[in-house]
Amino acid sequence: MFSGIIAACGRIEHVEPLADGIRITVHAAGLDCADLALGDSVANSGVCLTITQLDAAAHRLTFEVSRETLNCTVGLDQVGVEVNLEKALRLADRLGGHLVSGHVDGMGEVVQFHPLGESHHLRIRAPQNLARYIARKGSIAVNGVSLTTNTVEGCEFEINLIAHTLAHTNLRHLAPGARVNLEIDLIARYVERMMNADGGQ
Repeated sequence: MFSGIIAACGRIEHVEPLADGIRITVHAAGLDCADLALGDSVANSGVCLTITQLDAAAHRLTFEVSRETLNCTVGLDQVGVEVNLEKALRLADRLGGHLVSGHVDGMGEVVQFHPLGESHHLRIRAPQNLARYIARKGSIAVNGVSLTTNTVEGCEFEINLIAHTLAHTNLRHLAPGARVNLEIDLIARYVERMMNADGGQ
C-alpha cells in the first residue's frame, strides 16, 4: 500500500526487453534507499513494482515490468522518462494522502493544463468505465500522486495543482493530449462492489 505522497522523482536509465515485458533501471537520486531491500515494493508513477536488483549506494533500482502492466499503464518503457517514486507504507507511517494500492485502473488523457494564479488547472478525461468512481472533492491518484478533485462533469474531472506538487512530481511535464495513470479511490471501488453484488453472495 502507498499514500500517494511522492518521495522523489527518478529517471529511467535503461530499458531491456524480456520475453514478455521489460526490465528497467531507475536512477532514484532523491530517494532514501538505505532501508530498501530486494523484493521490496516501490511505486513508479503509480505502478507498484518489485525491486529485482538494488544498488542502494548509487540510488539505482531495477524492476521487471510484465507485458500486462505495460498494456495497462503509461510512462515505464522509455529511457529518460521521469517517474514519481514512493516506497511502500509501513504501519507506523502517516497517511498524508489517501490509501493507494499501486494497481492502475486505467489511463486518462489530459484535456487542459495551464497556470491559474499561483497554481495550475488540470482537467483530465477518464475512461468511461472509471468515471462513475470519481466524485467531486474525492480522492484520485494521477501518476501515483494523491489529489483531490474540484469538479466532475461526465467523464472529465478538474484538479488544482499547487506549486509544491508541480515542483516535486512529474506532473509538471503534462500537456494537453498526454496520457496519465489513474487509480480510483479504494473506498469508492468497494462501495460500488457492495451496492452491485449479487444478493445471494
